[in-house]
Amino acid sequence: MIKTLAAQIKEYKAASILTPLCMIGEVIMETLIPLMMASIIDYGVEKGDMAHIIKMGVIMVLIAFCGLLFGGAGGVMAAKASAGFAKNLRKAMFENIQTFSFSNIDRFSTSGLITRLTTDVTNLQNAYQMLLRMAMRAPFTLIFAMAMSFFINVKLASVYLIAVLFLSTVVGFLMSRAHKYFRQVFEKYDALNESVQENIAACREVKAYVREDYETQRFNRASKNIYDMFIKAERHVVLVMPIMMMTVYSCIVIISRQGAMMIVGQQLRTGELMSLLTYCLNILMHLLMLSFIVVMITMSQASARRICEVINEDSDLKQCEDPVKDMKDGSISFDHVTFRYFEKSERPVLNDVTLNIASGETIGIIGGTGSAKTSLINLISRLYDVNEGCVKVSGVDVREYDMAYLRDQVSVVLQKNVLFSGSIIENLRWGNENATVQDCIEACRMACADEFIEKMPEKYESHVEQGGTNFSGGQRQRLCIARALMKKPKILILDDSTSAVDTATDSKIRNSFKTYIPGTTKIIIAQRIASVMDADRIVVMDEGKIDGVGTHEELIKNNDIYREVCQLQGITTS
Repeated sequence: MIKTLAAQIKEYKAASILTPLCMIGEVIMETLIPLMMASIIDYGVEKGDMAHIIKMGVIMVLIAFCGLLFGGAGGVMAAKASAGFAKNLRKAMFENIQTFSFSNIDRFSTSGLITRLTTDVTNLQNAYQMLLRMAMRAPFTLIFAMAMSFFINVKLASVYLIAVLFLSTVVGFLMSRAHKYFRQVFEKYDALNESVQENIAACREVKAYVREDYETQRFNRASKNIYDMFIKAERHVVLVMPIMMMTVYSCIVIISRQGAMMIVGQQLRTGELMSLLTYCLNILMHLLMLSFIVVMITMSQASARRICEVINEDSDLKQCEDPVKDMKDGSISFDHVTFRYFEKSERPVLNDVTLNIASGETIGIIGGTGSAKTSLINLISRLYDVNEGCVKVSGVDVREYDMAYLRDQVSVVLQKNVLFSGSIIENLRWGNENATVQDCIEACRMACADEFIEKMPEKYESHVEQGGTNFSGGQRQRLCIARALMKKPKILILDDSTSAVDTATDSKIRNSFKTYIPGTTKIIIAQRIASVMDADRIVVMDEGKIDGVGTHEELIKNNDIYREVCQLQGITTS
């Protein structure tokens, strides 16, 4: 874990090294000031030597100014290093997430990934900044102040040593008890973020079903869980301060009494006693800082572990050493394909599927919910890898292709239509960033999206809200189809992506495919028979297997499932 995190310091190594050095310089300056004050009292004030007072005063001002410079420089560099460290952590996680297969993403919830990129990174950023500044400052202050105390008087300095050993034991015990709660608390943030995310994303459904009270209770439960966990942890942490204060005041009382007796016996000077009391406060207060560092590190350990899980997660999809970047045609072959979403699953999602699709062919796929239609087409663009058998495109196993090249040649319009905030033309250029306006217009014409775009005041520059919420379901589907066509793919897959479009428009879209992209292999998954009945062949899926393949007329005669669906949808089977 430490190696993974350390690798993200990168260009901020210099700032990370200079910060502790500046802190050491500041500590040295602060350690010298009590000695100067002792000298002023013992050799200036008591002897009435004004020249000595002025001399020591000037030196103290210079030392304080140097301490200010060291402290200021250390603060600036610590902020730069910690902010840069957080930036690199987010970048490393986000870039690795982009390489994930769908199965990798399935292992991390969306809310969990958001928590890692936000709350967990912020925790590590704060911990790293404190580590650079206080983790070096506090121990060196303890060491220097303790050394100066023993230099002044060994007997009184021994009181500090006993206090430090006592407090170290107590703080270590309390922090170990609090650690398990801090480790769990950030996992509770996932549930909280999930509640917020789902509530906002599905706000229409929440209001439509009048579930505001339920969602509020759900959020309150998640928030209360975090509250309870923090309270359990703080019950241990909160004891640190009173125990620390009790020890500090006890040390002051003991040193003051013993020091006064030693001054009377002329074994100690007044200025030296004052210096010892100053060092006492320095030692014990910086020990308190160390305890806070322990708390911060304890809290950040859970965050560090969760962040490293994402950074170190290896994609299930591996790129071969010499990937293929040439696809002659859009032919597809499923050769005894078996697929499971989880390796330990007893029952496969797809079981021994064999299917050959010629280049330029239009294939319809129908089947009930859970018949694995989407799972089948996800294997073509290698969103998942098969467990057994192989999927070939243009005669080449998809695992041998360069993944970016393969997905450029296979356009998929998924069931869930996602548009991004920006203009219509910016969304279309997701398919081809170098596309001209005319290219976008032609793609929209094929997808029948031009019908509503041309009626809008700003046409292709019209604004798209996040998720495309200012467009109807059918309009979003047509825009997503146009975006897929922008790639000019060899294979076009429509996964139930005309379900919100009226039958007349659906027919126009399919006819435009025949006219404008006859050489492109087209796979249409649909629930409506009307959407696939004109296809060259129709594949009937049932429980992860192919139940039948043929034309509309052939399946009506030979396939019970297809015939039953036709009858339910009012399509004549005679």
